Amino acid sequence: MTTVRDATRDVLRSYGLTTIFGNPGTTEIGFLRDFPNDFRYVLGLQESVAVAMADGYAHASGCAVLVNLHSAGGVGHGLGHLFTAYRNNTTMIVLAGQQVRSLMPSEPFLGALDATTFPRPYVKWAVEPARPQDVPGAIAQAYRVATQPPYGPVFVSVPADDWDAECDPLPQRPKLPGFGPDPDAITGLVAALDAAASPALVMGPGVDAEGAIPDAVALAERARATVWASPMAWRGCFPEDHPQFAGFLPPEERGTAEALQGHDLVVVLGAPAFLYHVYRGTTDLALPPLYLVSDDEQVLARAREGNGIRSGVRAAIRAVTASLAEPTRSVPAGRTRRPRPPETTPITVEWVFANLADELDENVLLVEEIPSHLLVRREYLPVRATRTGLLSTGGGALGYGLPAAVGAALGAPDRKVVAVLGDGSSMYSIQGLWTAAREHLPVTFVVLDNAQYAAVDILSGPDDKMPGVELGGIDFVALAEGMGCHTHRVTRPHELKPALTQALADDRPTLVHVRVDPKPTVLY
Repeated sequence: MTTVRDATRDVLRSYGLTTIFGNPGTTEIGFLRDFPNDFRYVLGLQESVAVAMADGYAHASGCAVLVNLHSAGGVGHGLGHLFTAYRNNTTMIVLAGQQVRSLMPSEPFLGALDATTFPRPYVKWAVEPARPQDVPGAIAQAYRVATQPPYGPVFVSVPADDWDAECDPLPQRPKLPGFGPDPDAITGLVAALDAAASPALVMGPGVDAEGAIPDAVALAERARATVWASPMAWRGCFPEDHPQFAGFLPPEERGTAEALQGHDLVVVLGAPAFLYHVYRGTTDLALPPLYLVSDDEQVLARAREGNGIRSGVRAAIRAVTASLAEPTRSVPAGRTRRPRPPETTPITVEWVFANLADELDENVLLVEEIPSHLLVRREYLPVRATRTGLLSTGGGALGYGLPAAVGAALGAPDRKVVAVLGDGSSMYSIQGLWTAAREHLPVTFVVLDNAQYAAVDILSGPDDKMPGVELGGIDFVALAEGMGCHTHRVTRPHELKPALTQALADDRPTLVHVRVDPKPTVLY
C-alpha cells in the first residue's frame, strides 16, 4: 500500500528536497514518522530561526528548500522570516501541520483557522488540499510555483491524519525552465546602448540569483558602462572591486537622482527602480532615460517611468552582450576608495572591516546583518565572489543573518561562510548558534557590539532622546560557549587580527565578540 507519506517523500526526492528545516510539533508527527535515512532534518530552536536557516540554505545551494512548521502558532513564529523569504525571492516551500480533519469544525486546540490566509500576502501561492490524496500533487505544484521566476516562497497546510491515507504515486515532471526577452525589446535596448555617451548599468540581486554575475561583468566591459548596485541588496550584484564599479545607489530618491546625473542612459537589471528606505524629500532632477529588465511583472508595473522588458535576467544580459557594437567611448573609472583607517581605541568598525578584508578569501560567502554599518562594510570590505558572495535581508526583519549563515554553511559546504552581525540583530536569533554547534559547521560569526540599536538612534536625529535603543552588557562569549561554540573576545585593536586569523582557520563554529566605538555614524 502506498500512503500519502510515501508518495510525498518520493516527490521530495525527485526534486532534491531531502534536507528539511524545522521545529517539530504534534501536528507534524505523521509527516516525520519513520524518518527515512536518506533525508536530513535540521533542527532550529524556534520557527523563525528554522525559516531563516532554510533561506540561507536555498541561496547558498542554488536549490529549493523545504521548511516544516507547526500549525497556527508555529507558522506565526516563522512569519517574520517568511516575509524575508518573500523579499529575498527565495525558492522555499513551507509545509505546515494542521489538526486532523474531523476536529476542524469545532475549532480545536492547535487548529489553524483559514490556514492559507495566514501567510498571505507574503507567499506566491497557498493551499490546504481538499483531500488527503491531493497532498503529493499540491507539494509538486508548490515546487513548480516557487521555482518559476519571479522566485518566492509557497505554503502548503496538511491535516495531521492525511499522511496515513492510501494514495497513488504521482507522475514526475521536469523542472520548468526560465524565459527570454522579446527580440524587438532587446533591439531597442541595444540601439540605446550603442548611441549612449555615458551609460550606466544598475545591477540588482536578481543577477546573482540566476548565476549571471560573470555575464554581467562581460556586459559591463563590452558596453564600457559604469556599474552601480541597487540601493538595498540581499545578494551580491557585481564584484565590488571591479574597476568600473561606482558603488551602491543611496536608498532615497534625491540621492539616487543625483548619483545618476552624469549618465545619459540607465539600464536596471534584476532590481526594482528603485528600492528606497528613507524619505529626504523629492527632487527636481529628472532621471536619465531608463530601461528596466526584470522577471517580475509587478516590478515592471510599479516603475513610474522607463521602458520595461520582462525576461530572465541572464537571458537578457546575454542577448544584449551578443548584439552590442564595439563602442568608441572610453572605459569609465569606478569609485575611489578611502585610505586604510588607523588603529584607534575604542575599535572602529572601519578598522574591523579593513582587517576582515585582509583575511578573507575572494570566494568567501559573506552574510551581513549590520544596519548601522552598511556603508562602512561596502567601503572597506568589498564582496568579490562571482556567485553568492553576499546574503542579506531584503525585507529588513531583524534576526536573519545569524541563522542564514548556518543554513548557508549547510548549503555550500565547500565554501567558507562568515557572518558579520550587529549585537541587536544577533539577539533576535541567538539560538541559531546551537544548530551551528550541533551540525559541526565551520562558520565564523563576528558580532560588532556597539551596545545599542544604532540605526534607530541615528535616524532619530542627534537632538532626540530615543527610548529602547540601549543594549549594553550582553556577554556574547558566554552565550556562544553555552551553546557549544568556540569564542574570542576582542576589546583592544591589537587583539583583532589574531582573533580573526584563528577563528577563520577553525573548523568549529566560532564567534568573535568585538566591542566597537558606540558613537553613532551616518547611516546612508
